[in-house]
Amino acid sequence: MRFRPLRPAPAAETPAPVADPPETMRAAVIDETGTPAALHEATVPVPSPVLSELLVRVVAAGINPIDAKTRSGKGVAAAITDFPSALGFDFSGIVVRSPYESHPLAPGTPVFGMVPFPRTGGSYAEYVVVPSQSVARKPSALSHVEAAGVPLAALTAWGLVVETAHAHEGQRMLIHAGSGGVGHFAVQFAAYFGAHVTATGSARNASWLRELGASVVLDHTTTRFEDVVADVDVVIDLVGNVHDRTGERSLTVLRPGGLYVLVPTGSWPEYSEAADAAGVRATSFKVIPDGGALATIARLLDSGAIQVYIDRVFELADAAAAHTELEQGHTRGKIVLRVSDD
Repeated sequence: MRFRPLRPAPAAETPAPVADPPETMRAAVIDETGTPAALHEATVPVPSPVLSELLVRVVAAGINPIDAKTRSGKGVAAAITDFPSALGFDFSGIVVRSPYESHPLAPGTPVFGMVPFPRTGGSYAEYVVVPSQSVARKPSALSHVEAAGVPLAALTAWGLVVETAHAHEGQRMLIHAGSGGVGHFAVQFAAYFGAHVTATGSARNASWLRELGASVVLDHTTTRFEDVVADVDVVIDLVGNVHDRTGERSLTVLRPGGLYVLVPTGSWPEYSEAADAAGVRATSFKVIPDGGALATIARLLDSGAIQVYIDRVFELADAAAAHTELEQGHTRGKIVLRVSDD
């Protein structure tokens, strides 16, 4: 089994005193769906937690493809009930209010996690309300900017590779788009648990993907993966069928009874029927904001077994530029918004 050398986990950070929140805050919001230009900075009320929720002061917020899809009117845009709406799922920050005095995540505790957007305001804001079971203590080895790039992508990758594909020694796994936010975690998790990983990506990311644990890297611009890959146990498809029939072609490289996992489900509504016809299993996947799984991932990050790569950092006021960068499709790892000071 392939393991990275581990370093001792840093000691947990001691909660620091925190100030009471103001009544209003800065946020990057949309007044209606549209192009990246629809994102702009505004002043909005600070939310109030209830019952088991935490109020967290956001230091940094991760940006994900679902954010851009939602901003454009797709994604989860149909579930937004009020405008202006602050987008974003990922965050890293400091607990300001806890549900009760002896709660394990006391005010001042550095945490990271996912907000339940669009049921509540998103993480492109100075404060968020979040269920306490959707967060974990921030990895001590990571800055807030680094930690903000972890939750949604890493939890998605964990769910795909560990909980759905059950990565193990000797398993053969093909991961499409291995250099993206979810992909670079998926490659690492699969390799950590002993799978033989083939990843598709661009030539400029080939050596980096090998460093992350991929045994084989295929340049998707020059190589048809089905010409060189066969009889794999699992395909993790982070592309879908919208680009060059990636999904359909993936079914042909699976062994009989192998597993095809489709993440962008809207890209291929007929995937299940196609998989049945090809004699393989198939499932879609939706990320679950599980604080317990996130705590496990935090320990792997603190040990050095898993790493997060931050491609670019934008200020909150530049959220539109960050979305433009993301939609160009050349991001390695994650893009993060710096929201406030530590």
